[in-house]
Amino acid sequence: MKRIIDNISVRKMAVCAAVLFALSIIPLLLLGRYNVMCIDDYNYGRLVHETWLSTGSLWQSILTALRQTGDFYTGWQGTYVSCFLMAVCPMNFWYETAFLVPVIMIGMFAGATFAFGRQILTKWLGSDGKHASLVMFLLLFMFYQVMEAPFEGIYWYNGATHYVLMEALLFIMLTLVSGILWTEKKGAMTLRCVFAVLLGVIVGGGNLVTALQAEILLTLLLLFTFVSRRQKTLFVLLPFLAFTAGFLCNILAPGNAMRASLDTDVGYSPVMAVILSFYYAFVFLLGWTNNFVIFIWLALLPVLWRIGRNSEKRFVHPVWVTAGAFCLLSAMFTPTLYAVGMVGLSRVDNIIQMVYYLCLFFVTTYWFGWFSHRNEKEAADRDSAGALLGMFLERTGNRMTVVCGLLVLLLWTLTADKNTYTGISALRSLMNKDAAVYYEEAMERHAVYVDDTIKDVVIEPFSARPALFDFEDLTTDTENWLNLAVSDYYHKDSVKLRDNGAK
Repeated sequence: MKRIIDNISVRKMAVCAAVLFALSIIPLLLLGRYNVMCIDDYNYGRLVHETWLSTGSLWQSILTALRQTGDFYTGWQGTYVSCFLMAVCPMNFWYETAFLVPVIMIGMFAGATFAFGRQILTKWLGSDGKHASLVMFLLLFMFYQVMEAPFEGIYWYNGATHYVLMEALLFIMLTLVSGILWTEKKGAMTLRCVFAVLLGVIVGGGNLVTALQAEILLTLLLLFTFVSRRQKTLFVLLPFLAFTAGFLCNILAPGNAMRASLDTDVGYSPVMAVILSFYYAFVFLLGWTNNFVIFIWLALLPVLWRIGRNSEKRFVHPVWVTAGAFCLLSAMFTPTLYAVGMVGLSRVDNIIQMVYYLCLFFVTTYWFGWFSHRNEKEAADRDSAGALLGMFLERTGNRMTVVCGLLVLLLWTLTADKNTYTGISALRSLMNKDAAVYYEEAMERHAVYVDDTIKDVVIEPFSARPALFDFEDLTTDTENWLNLAVSDYYHKDSVKLRDNGAK
């Protein structure tokens, strides 16, 4: 058995990791069959929905979305790209298309994360493609199983578009800009630059957490290019300028000031927001480092060691790299602390959590590279920490990966609370019919909503709902903001939930 495990190739392990990831998200995609419109989807989509019903014209609907985005820009918020995308929610045109939301969000985010992470591992840290693919497939499997807010990052169109989709576009842009540094073909550099410029304008008009992260990373890439790849500076400068222009348009929007004057939430001063960001980063990173994550990290230690050991890169600043990663993560907590004086918004936490896991594996690889590339005298010292760690990981090799991988599978499938991990929770909701019952009742609600003969709507509470669909439902109060959003969307005089406890 030992010989068999030791002889498993990295390619086979990467294929197994890819299959595991695919199997883990299939229940999430199948659960999307029972997804429906909800929460802010109604507020942002109402005018486009009305245009579509009255004209049947996709072009007129897009024009309405553009006009609404302009109104929002001057009167509510500056995130011009997110506002437009949220206005053209697919359910505004065909209500039954909500199943597309998890396909889009998982497809875009997982694909962009894989491409970005694989490029970091291969181009910046010196890995080969097989090792990099193995790491990224296991990282994606891990992330989607312990995702902070799966409903808000996978199934809710408005919330996922504003954060997860924008973060995915940032990862694609960074992959393109980074790719410029590693190619000598002028045509390829030009093409990457053009697409990166377009994405820069788009990402600049998204959420401020992603935008601040983008500004930091693009600045670092530009400085690196100027120092070590000066002939390519223009190709990196243009995406930086395009993004920065979009970001400035975003934060200087008149609507931001107007919204701030109406918002009762009070944020911290810039200095205090930055200081608190470091504290909350430490707290949240500890919370996201659970047993599942630790076992995946342990399983990948031999792989990350081989990447660092075999790399031809120079790993000379591990402390600075670690500090830089922590500062980047801390900066992602700053916008909400400054704007509303709080952290812990689940839809925001999703993207910070993924960036943390990427940093965790990248920084570990960097430290392993530093340990294994020390000068010959230190490397020959068998009592040094690096030598001892290296010998342990060399001896355990695939066995450590396989054993920890099996522990992960046991933890994943045999956990007492079947809603702990998203894939198992989704499968449970499919098998016990919670998803089917929920969807049937949601469609019954929709049938009432679109019935023009009913003006005062009273709906029944859901008798079942998948655990992952943990969104806020309507209330018995017709003046509740969500009740009002639904009544406005469907032109009802009132909408409320039946109070079954009333006499």
